Amino acid sequence: MVEIAKGVARHPTASKAFEIQFISEGGDFERRIESNGFPIHRAKPRLTPAYRGAEIIEKVAGDLDVLDKLKPVAVVTGSYLSMPLSCRIRHIPLVWTIQSTWLPGFFSTGAGTTDNLHPFWLKRIVDACLFPVFRGWMWFGFIHPVNVAAKHYGVPGYSPVFEFFQGDTTLVAEAPGFSEIQLPANHFNIGALIPRGEFELPQGVKDIPRDKPLIYFAMGSSGVDHVVADLIESFRGMPYNVVAPVKWLIAETDVDIPPNVLVTDWLPALEANRMADLALIHGGAGTVQTAALAGKPTVGVGMQPEQVANISCLVRKGFAKRIAKSRNARKMVSQVQAAIADLLADDGAKQCGAAYAASIAEWEDGSYRAAQILLERYA
Repeated sequence: MVEIAKGVARHPTASKAFEIQFISEGGDFERRIESNGFPIHRAKPRLTPAYRGAEIIEKVAGDLDVLDKLKPVAVVTGSYLSMPLSCRIRHIPLVWTIQSTWLPGFFSTGAGTTDNLHPFWLKRIVDACLFPVFRGWMWFGFIHPVNVAAKHYGVPGYSPVFEFFQGDTTLVAEAPGFSEIQLPANHFNIGALIPRGEFELPQGVKDIPRDKPLIYFAMGSSGVDHVVADLIESFRGMPYNVVAPVKWLIAETDVDIPPNVLVTDWLPALEANRMADLALIHGGAGTVQTAALAGKPTVGVGMQPEQVANISCLVRKGFAKRIAKSRNARKMVSQVQAAIADLLADDGAKQCGAAYAASIAEWEDGSYRAAQILLERYA
């Protein structure tokens, strides 16, 4: 959302047409709003680790209090669970920012998990069986509590579950064809939304030895600490160096960091990824789009279904391998190391990655396109 706001602020026309106001429920990244100079309204109650139906009812009340003061022409969101319902209650246009891997067209074809099934008819049968599972996961995971709150406020809930992600306008933060599905009406590709100008590349990263291949190991903000720790320790003695912006993820774990691993705080992800020979990621929206733009061979270990789906899109492009997260740390680490070795030696994967990155180079800046669409639809 900060990147979209920055896109509006630097757009010669949109910057005059719109006044950006942030509504925030809290969280570790709220400081990014203020550091970029945008006004912020802190809705109550504040963010907690787990949402519950009653809490969403309270959060909607907090949202409505702010919305009634601001009277916005539209609300842009990407992960604010109560806001779509708040906009429905007040009849305010909602602009969702999503990946195409959130759409039913992608889930109905197996969400990338059945791509290796053959023959084709077997894949179709398994896809048909999986689709209800995906819908059930979404329903019980977060749609049901939202619908409880919708009933409380006397407005329709979300059924089917994918309706929750359908705004008046939907911005798809990737290049066209990333997931190879057809976008529905009022869905617009804008390109990647990657933080720019937020972080500096430390001198230690610039000076990292290049006598061996360089691995960029990024697990975003949602990596699982013990998985990150297991992977870091598996790098010991390997014939490559690693730059790992995962400092906050292992802050409370007892990790013996190998000498060939440089652990850092946040980095300018695209710049760091382009320095590397290979990326090891968790497949969140930011890391997967960064990997696509960098065009380097990629190993993905998804922490949850959305990330597994994202990684599968890179696998389809021919320059990535997906490894399942496992409670068997030894098995998972072994598979990751084998995938790294295979891809570092795979000239075909390197060529596929470079070719794909070149084909989507013009879609690197999604924030400006987002500003243009907002201008056309809401000014």
